[in-house]
Amino acid sequence: MDDGTLSLIILGAAVVLFVWNRLPVDVVAVLVALSLWATGVLGFTDVIAGFGDPVVIFIATLFVVSEGVDSTGVTAWAGQTIVRYAGTTRTRLLIAVTALCAVLSALITLNGSVAALLPLVVMLAIRIGQPPSQMLMPLTFAGSAGSLLMLTGTPVNIIVSEAARDAGAGQFQFFSFAVVGVPLVIGTIAISVLLGPKLLPSSRPTHQEADLAVHARTLDVHYALRDGFYRLQVRDLSPFLGQSVHEIDLTPYPGVAIVGVQDGQGHNRTDAAIDAGDVLVVTGPSEKVSDLVVDNLLAVSMTPVDDLLTRDSGVVEAVIPPRSALVGETVFPGMHRGHDLVIIAVQRMGKDRGNRHTQLAEGDALLVHGPWETLEELNRDRDILLVDSPELVRRQAVPWGPKASVAVAILAAMVVLLATGAVPPAMAGLLAATAMVLTRVVGPSQAYRAISWQIVILIGSLIPLSGAIQSSGGADRIADLIIDAVGPGRPYLLLLALFLVTAALGQMVSNTATVLIVAPIAVAAAEGTGTNVKPVLMLIAVAGAASLLTPISTPANMMIMSPAGYRFGDYWKLGLVVMAWWLLTAIIIVPLVWSF
Repeated sequence: MDDGTLSLIILGAAVVLFVWNRLPVDVVAVLVALSLWATGVLGFTDVIAGFGDPVVIFIATLFVVSEGVDSTGVTAWAGQTIVRYAGTTRTRLLIAVTALCAVLSALITLNGSVAALLPLVVMLAIRIGQPPSQMLMPLTFAGSAGSLLMLTGTPVNIIVSEAARDAGAGQFQFFSFAVVGVPLVIGTIAISVLLGPKLLPSSRPTHQEADLAVHARTLDVHYALRDGFYRLQVRDLSPFLGQSVHEIDLTPYPGVAIVGVQDGQGHNRTDAAIDAGDVLVVTGPSEKVSDLVVDNLLAVSMTPVDDLLTRDSGVVEAVIPPRSALVGETVFPGMHRGHDLVIIAVQRMGKDRGNRHTQLAEGDALLVHGPWETLEELNRDRDILLVDSPELVRRQAVPWGPKASVAVAILAAMVVLLATGAVPPAMAGLLAATAMVLTRVVGPSQAYRAISWQIVILIGSLIPLSGAIQSSGGADRIADLIIDAVGPGRPYLLLLALFLVTAALGQMVSNTATVLIVAPIAVAAAEGTGTNVKPVLMLIAVAGAASLLTPISTPANMMIMSPAGYRFGDYWKLGLVVMAWWLLTAIIIVPLVWSF
């Protein structure tokens, strides 16, 4: 049996295993690579070459870049901005996030835009009481359409443009793809809004994340902090000037405790001398706080727990576990633990203990305030259990946190490199990811954790299959079948046949690899039937982006599978309707702009 036949058989077996859905998709992909080696279709070096492919490197770096954007609170800021202007209705939010994804896909590719917006959309869905499954698939499909807004939106566009030049028809202009891309985006969003509720599952992931953006509000209600918190601004003649927080004597004001000290910009201050304009955050009985204000020339305002969440510090809820060394220790609100942690509330059996001294017991809950770095260290303390991760609270509840501007600047620089083509996409991503680490926006271990290794293995294992189909002659066999079926003088039938072949193959193989395989087939078929290559290749670009029916067709589809709780068979219902719109749009518009 020749290599072409073997490669097509392996492709068919992979499709069956993917649809069967009993094995993890990355395991199936590895089995495909091993089958290519075991049957002798490819040598060992060629089988593992996919893991060094620039596409795989680019995808891995995009995860690091998106982690930098998300972890610095940029996505939280974007979410608050979208909610502020779009409201909290499903339709308006869905239109806003899908349109944003379409634009971002044209700038930083589909995978990058979905990776950056995924945490934001999950958070917004939870906030409005919608399953993330109702919003994530429309997000990805709109991003796929958005990749056709400009030449650099996807490698597919560049491949077909180069193929048109090589065929002697000249390259496509930078924004020529938008002629088709704009109606595709509009139609995809409209279909998602109108038909999404009926065609999308209402499934929820096994482990759904909480909306930590309202973390402070939840703590406010749950702990019922009756004395509240006060922000006391230090005036020019206050006796507190020049003292550190540890030197302030609060003995005359029983029950009053200093939770923290901030400068005028909201940054924490610890041992530094207090200056005019600094703010003391205190809690205690209102009458005692009033005495403190009058005696020490302070300006006062009430503040909720939300104001304790800043770029530098935050509030977490902790529980005393069994056999903890803290059992039996006496604590009270305002008590300092170590250098920079403050206990601001204690609860037992669901009831707040107020300002009383409490001897800790198993199951007691504490509200603790301090710098984010110190709160994160509590995750490694066996004597206390944190209800929510400080890292997750910070990135969802504190918009535009530290180094957010740096992260956005790095993202913008990557977009410029991608748009201008100054360096290859993989190099642009690698430079951006490296900059994220060097500027400490993302730590080295955090960068490794951010990468979805399942997607890396999936794509790296399937790339050799694409090359094998092309090099073994399997692609040529398909081209001959298309030419025999279509015949001369039937350009619309040729477009339909090529769309179906490209879209079908693109559901199981990456769209970049699919178009690499189909582009020469399309050129040969166009020349064989006397058709202009430009409309044929533009249609191939549309069909190549129409990877909508399976989770393995694009990394972006794979990214949303777990957070939304999708199954393999959930994609085709909405995907088939959207694909029909794409086919109709391409068949009508492409020949009007690029004649046969």
